[in-house]
Amino acid sequence: MLLCVLSLLSFSNLSNAKLEIVITQGMNNARPIAVVPFKWNGTSTLPEDISEVITNNLRRSGKFNPMGLSDMPQFPTADDEVNYNAWADKGIDTVLVGSIEARGNNQYRVSFQLIDVLRAQITGGQSKALQNGQLVMSKDHIIESREKIINAEDFRQYAHIISDVVYEALTGERGAFLTRIAYVIVRDRETNALPYQLVISDYDGENETRLLSSPEPLMSPAWSPDGNKLAYVSFENKKSQIFIQDIYTTQRQLVTDFPGINGSPAFSPDGKKLAMVLSKDGNPEIYVMDLATRQLERITRNRTIDTEPSWSPDGKSLIFSSERGGKPQIYQVDLDTKRPRRLTFEGEMNLGASISPDNQNLVVVNRTQGDYHIARQNLQNGNMLVLTRTYLDESPSIAPNGSMIIYSTLHEGKQVLSLVSLDGRFKALLPAANGQVKSPSWSPFLL
Repeated sequence: MLLCVLSLLSFSNLSNAKLEIVITQGMNNARPIAVVPFKWNGTSTLPEDISEVITNNLRRSGKFNPMGLSDMPQFPTADDEVNYNAWADKGIDTVLVGSIEARGNNQYRVSFQLIDVLRAQITGGQSKALQNGQLVMSKDHIIESREKIINAEDFRQYAHIISDVVYEALTGERGAFLTRIAYVIVRDRETNALPYQLVISDYDGENETRLLSSPEPLMSPAWSPDGNKLAYVSFENKKSQIFIQDIYTTQRQLVTDFPGINGSPAFSPDGKKLAMVLSKDGNPEIYVMDLATRQLERITRNRTIDTEPSWSPDGKSLIFSSERGGKPQIYQVDLDTKRPRRLTFEGEMNLGASISPDNQNLVVVNRTQGDYHIARQNLQNGNMLVLTRTYLDESPSIAPNGSMIIYSTLHEGKQVLSLVSLDGRFKALLPAANGQVKSPSWSPFLL
């Protein structure tokens, strides 16, 4: 049963807590690129500046350093207008150009081309290619060329799609700009009757939406693999309970209500099961629930605390934190044999682990000499690299393409979210205007 004071707000926009990414480190190693402002063929005001969104996306990825407008030698809108030598002289080897045309009925045609400037210099913008046994003229310096009819409300989403296209074409890995993050904001109790808020937003903090407000703590949001639901822990009924909530309808269901701890939910890669921590049989242990039948399977059996489960990418094992060796370390348990093995040994303790999507790295909260930092351990050779130098880092969550980690940290006395690339070179803060922000969770790919 819901408390009468609980507020379920169906996609209520938040105006006073918008996240804003502030890059703090890592642009010196990024690849130069030019995103030329898309030409607007119309008389009304554009719903969104697509080229600006793309520029910000690429810069925030840590992989690209977009050129400033004042440094651009020209403003072409298509390949046949590009002066390849002028861009090459500026040190730019890739240029994105495009145009937007009003079509009426709230529709717009967006066209763009991604151009390899150095290739174009070599070929003069034209080269020969063999097609159906005949030599024909080709423009193989155009890496991508697309156009699409979109509605006004789709501008920002399509900008993320273009960003993903550019990112994948130039890095070889899928972009994660069309994703969301979930997190918990804690407001001041003196001015907020419902200080705990479960919030989702675009990855960049835009379109922030309050999914749930509660007078008691909300914790551990976790996305379903289809990106439609969140599992989380709520104390609104004066005890811990696990819920699953649809982010579109806001309808939710109570999953566990056992005596003691109900915590740390995590969807399996196929979305059919939910890992969790329960203490109903004594110590906190790892369990897995079949969501169709609600049947529980106990995974660990130990006299100490086992907690914070996460799934391996293949769904055949779980990673978890355990004190069975003394201080908390990370273990992996095979779901068929139930045999655990220890994964981490470096530092005083390791917590909150998850495996990168490529199954190559373990991301953890590592404590060394009393400091808690985000670290990455290579699963092949066991080498650990500390990625952050912020203060009291916790709750790391990996982007679905494995390029970036979002986590909670302290900044100027407030809990905020921060980003760090998996190689540790790029860092950014996501300060909120009002409230403490924690427990971030990065969504899966949404398209």
